[in-house]
Amino acid sequence: MADRLPAAFAEQAANCAALGSPFMERLMRHLAAHWPDDTALAQHFAAWPGEIGPRGASLPLRLASGLHALVLSGQNAELAAAYPGGSGGNLAAAVDRALHRHDAFLARWCDRAPQTNEIRRSAALIAVAHWLTARHGLPITLSELGASAGLNLMFDRYALEIGGHCFGPANAVLQLVPEWQGSLPPVAKPVITDRRGVDLAPLRAGRPEDELRLLSCLWPDQAERLARTRAALKVQSAMVDQADAVDWLEQRLATPRPGQLHLIYHTIAWQYFPAEAQARGSRLLEAAGTRATADAPVAWFGMEADDSAEGAGLRLRLWPDHLDMAIGRAGFHGQWIHWQG
Repeated sequence: MADRLPAAFAEQAANCAALGSPFMERLMRHLAAHWPDDTALAQHFAAWPGEIGPRGASLPLRLASGLHALVLSGQNAELAAAYPGGSGGNLAAAVDRALHRHDAFLARWCDRAPQTNEIRRSAALIAVAHWLTARHGLPITLSELGASAGLNLMFDRYALEIGGHCFGPANAVLQLVPEWQGSLPPVAKPVITDRRGVDLAPLRAGRPEDELRLLSCLWPDQAERLARTRAALKVQSAMVDQADAVDWLEQRLATPRPGQLHLIYHTIAWQYFPAEAQARGSRLLEAAGTRATADAPVAWFGMEADDSAEGAGLRLRLWPDHLDMAIGRAGFHGQWIHWQG
């Protein structure tokens, strides 16, 4: 048990390297080798139940976001100087001192799961929505589980660029340009008639403390992610309810939606649900599938970690067609997509 935290930091370091963040790799490797056992945070982490690494509670990323929050909020000038964009400094020393100086803050901060709301995951959502529109020709109702700030509920305001082909509005707020392999999505443009999400701790655009929480989860040496998120925050207008996701889903599925396709989705969120919640949510969606009709189809899309070492799996289930398809894979940050739609 004593070795599991260094192992979690080491695994996260490898993931950060693969995802193009040398700074985060360096930070994670330092924490793996120089963990402060004399802090309340260390005791908190040592008692944490279950999987603590990237496929579970993601404690390394929780801590990284807490340290980044100290930088973004101006609470620790020494740490800010050693971070990307700073004037320079000894990162290892600054981190070690910050872990002790801000021990209570970091312990509280890490109680909440990461809420990156990575915008590039919308590239997969855009492709799925085009595919569903081409197949059914119906307007779409969106329901997102684990929606965080709801930025990926606004995917129809973004443009997906693939080899000179544009999928999205001409006045798109931002452009998503993933490394794309596979056929192009259909050209059928989705029409979103209703959008709503749920999160245990939703973040509100325009609320400074919530925007800090969101931006801090982004990696400090990836400035384009920070810029993209700030742009999306300016147009976020979707409602995100604070509730248990499965209770909310039960109510959401109970509303008849004739003449509309209901798309329920989650992106790197399902893994944070307890096993019993996952089982109950699956039963609710499958029951909704038995009630689906050609005039009111139900689709369930997930972009989630699985047993593969390469990115996240893209899985789509569709009723009343009774389709269950692996439609590709994507980088966890949506930086690449292997499309099999």
